[in-house]
Amino acid sequence: MTQVEGEVAGVVRRHAAAALSWDTARELAHATATPLLPRGLPLADAVGCVLATPLVSPALVPPVDRAAMDGYAVRGAGPWTLVGTLLAGSALAAPLSDGQAYSIVTGAAVPAGTTAVLPYEHATLARDKVDGPTTPGRHIRRAGEECTPGELLLPAGTLITPQAQGLAATLGLDRLSVIPKPRVLALITGDELTHRGPSSPGRTRDAIGPMLPTLITRAGAKSHEVVHLKDSREALVTALAGTEAEVILVSGSSASGPADHLRGALGSLGAELLIDGVFCRPGHPQALARFGDGRVVVGLPGNPLAALTAFLTLGVAVIRGLRGEQLDKLAVAAVVGGVDCHPTSTRLVPVRFSPQGVVPVGHGGSAMLRGAAAADAFAVVDPGPAEAIAARLLPMDPGTRPWGV
Repeated sequence: MTQVEGEVAGVVRRHAAAALSWDTARELAHATATPLLPRGLPLADAVGCVLATPLVSPALVPPVDRAAMDGYAVRGAGPWTLVGTLLAGSALAAPLSDGQAYSIVTGAAVPAGTTAVLPYEHATLARDKVDGPTTPGRHIRRAGEECTPGELLLPAGTLITPQAQGLAATLGLDRLSVIPKPRVLALITGDELTHRGPSSPGRTRDAIGPMLPTLITRAGAKSHEVVHLKDSREALVTALAGTEAEVILVSGSSASGPADHLRGALGSLGAELLIDGVFCRPGHPQALARFGDGRVVVGLPGNPLAALTAFLTLGVAVIRGLRGEQLDKLAVAAVVGGVDCHPTSTRLVPVRFSPQGVVPVGHGGSAMLRGAAAADAFAVVDPGPAEAIAARLLPMDPGTRPWGV
């Protein structure tokens, strides 16, 4: 057991909320989420979900020997006498005898006795005779060449990509048993927020609400709804109690100021507060709580970049857990010019890729999104006394799997 795993296990045993290191908080958020119950979904709806059970071949693929090229199905040595034409939808033809050939298209079943398929471009045709060079077995796709009955093709936990969707269709399947995408409700709090036009004295344009739905869907969940609330404990309690979404994001109420009502609302509803702060910059005032029915609440700071780092830290970890996926392992890259460490907190620094390594882009304050908008990833810089010349990479896009892992 690693040090981080030990810390996570200790928090789970104590059931006590506390500020945690960035790695421990991320691991705990993932461990808190129990995978959703499997569901059979049509192929079109299964893409982006995770296989709940292994994908096992129910039959031979292909079920019969098929032509792999447009040409002539031949038997024995040439020249061959043409005896017919086979299209992709043709019924099985009569077996070939030595010296006979069928004109055939790619994908059509080859007749019994076929020794090779001679491509059109290699053939010479004179009346009803065809000739050309062949190699036994050439250009024939044999029955069961791709898979045989009972063969394991994809293990449980595999992400259903369009390619996996096509494979399932090839097998003749119409539905797959998958872990469905969790539903995520976003609650955006703040009396000062405006949702149209620019900021002004006393009013701040909401930047978190517009970016969360896409972040949620890119992380592999369904954006259930974005709800804007006043700074009211009663309104927050009502919203938390009234949703069936498996994950609830609450932005702007996770700190300890007079307008931050998340902890009080959670307490009144009997939720268990597991994380009360994360030692990272930006994004320290994060929170994680769990209701008795399994719903998870993630508290996001009210500043845009801090909210983004909190979502990528706790929110994505929770979604991965609900989807039955492992927590992403982060690749490591050199930081051009190095980057200063914080003595006690993990720094999340917006960086972009270059041939020499990753380059900090600046504008990484908790209220700024300029740096994040120009960046490819966050450099995860561990606490330390001096400067880091390498860092782990947390993708800016939660739909991007870590590079080089």
